[in-house]
Amino acid sequence: MTDNANLAWGVHSSPVTDHPPSYFIPDVFGFFAAWIHGDPRKVVYPTDSYGQFCGQKGTNNAKKAILFYFNILKCASPSVLINLQCPTTQLCVPKCPDRFATYSEMQYHHRSNKSYWEYYRQFCKPGFDNPNKVLRDEDCPSMIVPSRPFLQRCFPDFITRNGTLTVANRTAFKDVLGETRSVTELRDAANGITSLLDAKEVGMKIFEDYASSWYWILIGLLVAMVVSLIFILLLRFTAGFLLWFIIFAVIALVAYGIWHCYEEFVALKEKPSADVTISDIGFQTDFHVYLQLSQTWLVFMISLSVTEAVIILMLIFLRNRVRIAIALLKEGSKAIGYIMSTLFYPIVTFLLLAVSISYWAVTAVFLASSGDAIYKVMPSQPNCMYANLTCNPETFNKSNITKVCPGSQCMFAFYGGESPYHRYIFILQLCNLLVFLWLVNFTIALGQCTLAGAFASYYWALKKPADIPPCPLFSSFSRAIRYHTGSLAFGSLILAVVQLIRIVLEYLDHKLKGAQNTFARFLLCCLKCCFWCLERVIKFMNRNAYIMIAIYGKNFCTSAREAFFLLMRNVVRVAVLDKVTDFLLFLGKVLIAGSVGALAFLFFTHKIPVIQEEVPSLNYYWVPLLTVTLGSYLIAHGFFSVYAMCVDTLFLCFLLDLENNNGSAARPYHMSTSLRKILNKRNRKR
Repeated sequence: MTDNANLAWGVHSSPVTDHPPSYFIPDVFGFFAAWIHGDPRKVVYPTDSYGQFCGQKGTNNAKKAILFYFNILKCASPSVLINLQCPTTQLCVPKCPDRFATYSEMQYHHRSNKSYWEYYRQFCKPGFDNPNKVLRDEDCPSMIVPSRPFLQRCFPDFITRNGTLTVANRTAFKDVLGETRSVTELRDAANGITSLLDAKEVGMKIFEDYASSWYWILIGLLVAMVVSLIFILLLRFTAGFLLWFIIFAVIALVAYGIWHCYEEFVALKEKPSADVTISDIGFQTDFHVYLQLSQTWLVFMISLSVTEAVIILMLIFLRNRVRIAIALLKEGSKAIGYIMSTLFYPIVTFLLLAVSISYWAVTAVFLASSGDAIYKVMPSQPNCMYANLTCNPETFNKSNITKVCPGSQCMFAFYGGESPYHRYIFILQLCNLLVFLWLVNFTIALGQCTLAGAFASYYWALKKPADIPPCPLFSSFSRAIRYHTGSLAFGSLILAVVQLIRIVLEYLDHKLKGAQNTFARFLLCCLKCCFWCLERVIKFMNRNAYIMIAIYGKNFCTSAREAFFLLMRNVVRVAVLDKVTDFLLFLGKVLIAGSVGALAFLFFTHKIPVIQEEVPSLNYYWVPLLTVTLGSYLIAHGFFSVYAMCVDTLFLCFLLDLENNNGSAARPYHMSTSLRKILNKRNRKR
């Protein structure tokens, strides 16, 4: 037995104990600073003009959970509203107004109808008792319009009827001066509110669909898990037959999709109402509308035809390499059959990822809410020299500002600060994002190194399964935690930095979309492309470096260098593994997701007579259908990722085995007979 076998068994002659690097110190500072200065209530609750939270328990606003804007016409856009920087008084109220009214009308009906005044008064400042300068000081709103709560804020209740925008069935209203104003002015002042309300309506329907179909969604995901597990077990005994079955089943499935799309296209082509382009109808909340268009099915048919052609051409030109990939998959199925516990390791990865995401989200919320309340001067008249300057509400009435700018108010604007900590909150958010990417990549790296160590112990065992060590997965996990934490963290950090740069480039690209500088946009596009390629290369090299770490126990740089030169010496065989094998596994994932998705489609569209009465009533049947299909793909990906790691590990062990035996494929110590025969044939052809 070679030294490789001893190393794979965990007998490190001179183990290199890695320690986690200290790169996370800046984010640790940011984490504790966020906990000290942060206040999530600033994110959860809206804030009125006095810096008080709406709806917070134990305060005067406990029963006033909605933010009301005195003059929404002053608000330029929904983003201004959501960021609480609208230049008008904002007040916490228990409910939004449900009628049109002005302060002038209130004064007219004040004596004759007390209830009219009492209703209007609930939208005035607390303690207000009808003074003379009410409008100048904005003690009461100049007018109120029918509104509904959205994002805990009162927005006009826009409804489109027969293509006409209305509020409470009215297209016009009168302001405090008695002038007739169009409802479209409200829409222009709060641009995008109608689309937000449509989005809310769609969101509510989607939530209802999930509430009524969650039980069946879980059953569908459970079926996907069982099918994936059975599929992996079948590969243990019928790998060759099953993989060829996958190939032809996917070809047949795509061919059926092409035929179905063609039938729908021909049927709709004869209908004049279906001869409308997708761009003509725009975005529709009812996605069933798109299925009534012939162009939709034409797009589907072309996409599936291209997919079918790509699959067939790959099989024609790579048929010999497919045989080698199948032999590798057969060997991988044997390894998984002996170490079945590896199939459940993705659960550990999922839990660690959940912890990483929770850490990032909590820290981000505390950082975002760690600013102090900033108050700005809001003048009632234009050309005030103190407009938008920072003010102190406690001393504002005693200052000279109220004399120079009569009617001005010191109102809450946003959360921020001028201290060094507040100036570097954005930098701390970037550090938090970097650590989040680092933790995610470290979790994935830990899983790859753990699985690689377990499967390497299988390969280097002379007599299988007698020589396989007990609890190989747990032993490999222990070695990775004890000896290789620093190497895994270093490799993960390199990848995290590249991913952070890509995110920054995407942000800059989003900001420069309207820019006229063609060269800058071209340069940015080139940088995005280069860093995308760099990320792919680093992911590939890290994966193989972790395998070498699991085998030899060396540090990251040494393992990455040895893995790189080993792969370069066998570049043709690497192409076989990295492309063809991944392609076959991808077809398996597509087959499982497509089969479960097709079953879900038949179920949710009432096309299974036996259980037709059990189908829940849905607004959009595609909501549970997409959830089941995507969930099935992710579940299958979890199982097949173990399979892919197994094949990659066995392949690198196989290459090392060949080189340790002078490159001879005739008598390697640990290679399977079937794989040896195929490679002998390939060598003779060369």
